[in-house]
Amino acid sequence: MAPRTVTHSRPLSVPAPDGRRTWLITAMIVAFMVINFADKSVLGLAAVPIMAELGLSNSTYGLISSSFSFLFSVSGLLVGFLSTRISSRVLLFVMTVAWAVAQLPVLVVASVPTLMAGRILLGAAEGPAASMSMHALYKWFPPERRALPSALQIGGAALGTLIAAPLVTWLIDGFGWRSAYAVLAVVSACWALLWWRVGHDGPYDEKHTAHGSNGLRLPYRRILLTGTVLGSIASAFGAAWALSLSHAWLPAYLRTQLDMSAAASATAISVISGLGLVLLLAVSPFVDALKSRGVSSRWSSGAAQSTAVCVAGCAMAAFPFVDEPGPRLVLIALAFGGTAIAVPLHYMTTAEVVPPAQRGAVFGIVAGIGTLPGLVAPFLTGHLIDTAATPAAGYTTAFLVAGGVMLMAGTAALTAIRPERDRRHLGLDTGPHS
Repeated sequence: MAPRTVTHSRPLSVPAPDGRRTWLITAMIVAFMVINFADKSVLGLAAVPIMAELGLSNSTYGLISSSFSFLFSVSGLLVGFLSTRISSRVLLFVMTVAWAVAQLPVLVVASVPTLMAGRILLGAAEGPAASMSMHALYKWFPPERRALPSALQIGGAALGTLIAAPLVTWLIDGFGWRSAYAVLAVVSACWALLWWRVGHDGPYDEKHTAHGSNGLRLPYRRILLTGTVLGSIASAFGAAWALSLSHAWLPAYLRTQLDMSAAASATAISVISGLGLVLLLAVSPFVDALKSRGVSSRWSSGAAQSTAVCVAGCAMAAFPFVDEPGPRLVLIALAFGGTAIAVPLHYMTTAEVVPPAQRGAVFGIVAGIGTLPGLVAPFLTGHLIDTAATPAAGYTTAFLVAGGVMLMAGTAALTAIRPERDRRHLGLDTGPHS
């Protein structure tokens, strides 16, 4: 077992946060996530007209969608480690400028290469987005007050899809699918400029808290092999499989298999995102209440995220076999919206077993591995649709595979996540939690 490294320095005091600044930064990060998920959603929302205009097969479209994840995980890992040296202000600014640039190639030439180039650049720039914005947010809140801001941050993702679905669909129907790319480029650039003016690292930055647990720094191998981190990665993996299908294939499924109009499809996607948002806003006070009553993190945040992934997996496997429109839409909403609460909770459970100075890097690793389904699921789904006897049969197989993956991931997370035990094993309970 590798020895831990302890820095014998005097603890640094944590300055009192400015309440107005704290919530301004929170609002900016929520807006960051709204734009992030709007950018991700645009290809899926424009899938039908793009495939028709360019004559794409399902497999080719699936490959374009999967290209978003070619560098997604790698960039998440690299930027996670860079976050120990570069401020969150700089990192988030550079990401959003890259988002704006990534939307531009298809405005010049609409083709498979330019679509892929834009998605690869967008994926590289968005790979660290969720983990680094969460890391930036945690610098403004002490550990005991992180549940609500965590839910709001991930709520921005649900809100992004909820807002993007009708607005982007309106742009596509009224002005052509290229207009949606142009508008999102402008919005991303505007956020970057505003963030550069108002964004700052908070008083709970690692430079103030790195000495919290007796100045403890641990080998990354020890942290990553804890059950809590492995379980959090499993939870993220299951949620990411559903999320990648939601962005890449759900709009096309609703339109081509359920015969919905573009407007009805956008409304259904907004309802699904709304369910995710409601669950996010409900789970944070629920988790806080459980913890205030002495319930362990294993059973509050750990079990909540694991159960959500399992329930969503069951709904994913079931809805292709339900013919009644009402119950089928309820199951679709659970399948694609029910995993929303897993995302902030797997960051919370991970944060409990990581020294503050290493948190950004570990968040990057968890996000990088946990989001690998984005590289596999869209292309696999397109391949299954093309090779099945009928598109409907291909979709059914793809959703059954997704449900199986999610059930296995949720079960693994439920078994493995035990933050209190892992904190003791790592020696993190020798000082205040951070």
